[in-house]
Amino acid sequence: MNPSPVTTSAPPDVVPIRRVLVSVFDKAGLDRLAAGLRQAGVQVVSTGGTATALAAFGLDVEDVAAVTGFPEVLDGRVKTLHPAIFAGILARGDRADDLEVLAAHGIARFDAVIVNLYAFEAVITTPGSTPAQAIELIDIGGPSLVRAAAKNHAFAAVVTSPAQYDAFLASLACGGTTLAERRLLAARAFEHTARYDTVVSRWMAGHAGLVADAAQAPASVHPGAADGPPLPARVALDLERRLDLRYGENPHQPAALFAPAGVARGLAAARQLHGKELSYNNLLDLDAALRLALLCADPGAVVVKHTNPCGAATADTVAAALSAALAADPTSAYGSILAVNRTFDGTAAEVLLAPGLFVEAIAAPAFTADAIELLSTRPTWKGSVRLVEVPPGDPWSATGGLELRSIAGAILAQRPDAAPDDRSAWCVVTTAAPTPDLTPAIDFAFTVVRRLTSNAICVCRGTSLVGAGIGQTARVDAVRQALEKAGDRARGAVLASDAFFPFADSIEPIARAGIAAIVQPGGSKRDAEVIAAADAAGIPMILTARRHFRH
Repeated sequence: MNPSPVTTSAPPDVVPIRRVLVSVFDKAGLDRLAAGLRQAGVQVVSTGGTATALAAFGLDVEDVAAVTGFPEVLDGRVKTLHPAIFAGILARGDRADDLEVLAAHGIARFDAVIVNLYAFEAVITTPGSTPAQAIELIDIGGPSLVRAAAKNHAFAAVVTSPAQYDAFLASLACGGTTLAERRLLAARAFEHTARYDTVVSRWMAGHAGLVADAAQAPASVHPGAADGPPLPARVALDLERRLDLRYGENPHQPAALFAPAGVARGLAAARQLHGKELSYNNLLDLDAALRLALLCADPGAVVVKHTNPCGAATADTVAAALSAALAADPTSAYGSILAVNRTFDGTAAEVLLAPGLFVEAIAAPAFTADAIELLSTRPTWKGSVRLVEVPPGDPWSATGGLELRSIAGAILAQRPDAAPDDRSAWCVVTTAAPTPDLTPAIDFAFTVVRRLTSNAICVCRGTSLVGAGIGQTARVDAVRQALEKAGDRARGAVLASDAFFPFADSIEPIARAGIAAIVQPGGSKRDAEVIAAADAAGIPMILTARRHFRH
């Protein structure tokens, strides 16, 4: 056993470090920790692999089994869970009765606990990992040791990261840790275990079936609820600041991008290749553009202004889709945000070099080198355009499959409206049926309208948006706005509505504009009147039986 370290007189709040418990999964920095503990003559108790590693660095170590009088059992599941360990951590140095208990049972106090936890998160994010592997890396003893030392921080220091070793060793050299240092270490320790528990609980929710197939959801979750598993009873969020923003929606509002700690999905995983820093409004618009672009199966492009698509199209190539999307509303396209669902190549970049065009940001799964070269050197706005590479993957997995939205003092949660519509449930309800050549336009229009702000109407020719009515308080006003935007392009086009027509008054302007077919969810108590008006006008109407409000 090492002799007790020599200490100098210290302020009353300083606890000298004479005996420590070390049990770490992450062995980084263990060499310098061992050197510092050896130089200070600190008595060290350790476990398994940590004890072996410390001994290899020349440190005398007492195995935890010698302290507890009990060997590690259950393949290492039980090592430190013993009164000889936890009483030594939790004993209060200013309580005579606590010290009498220790003396009666021959238990020595620990002045510091140096512990980090099993790499649970690394395992569950490794492709091919199994539930059995994940379960074995749910740490039990580690969090218990950390919490015990953090609770008793008045008398014990707790170190949970190799990044804290240098400061801890500096305190050791100065005679011990101060109360202020121990308080800060305890706060960091509780943050550490809270985040760890959040990751485990989120994974366990999925493993237990709370994030499961829709078919597994009990029918009693909510009357009329059709899609998705039941919502969890509790949502624990551990968010870390990923990106400081210049300001929020307006210059007087501070803002930042936060994302679940340790998780990189969607825009939180994006890589900016060029341009000015992203703003709060840029991120909102990029999200809106990506949500629609990723709904499209064919090469597609979306133009967004103030979170609403003002242009959208699919085609054989990204360049062709981009040309059609920009043509939908050229005025609104100026200063817009773009997203595509395929690699953004040089041909697509050439589309943006037309005189008088300016875009704020472009999101794509990848950019070719020639596209980056063109967009960062040729346009007059080359210095400002943001090129954002967004990797594929399910962005909702970061939040347990939930779409979260804040209101004052609370969070609203729902399953995202991300699944494709089931065309087998659609029904032609008018005497006239749409001609087969309208099928692509019908499908595309009902896809686009899902991403417009309610009340929402869109008009599409083929697979191009030509007019949108958004955010109106009356559906007939949304119809008029969409038809006005479409102009002559409405004749022979398809009109889609995100929800039912409450009255038949929308059919008259639709008929005057020459719309060839209507697709809408239905569900109004006046459906019969609306269908009759469409029949009288000779306009085919399809009911989809699924609403797509977006507020």
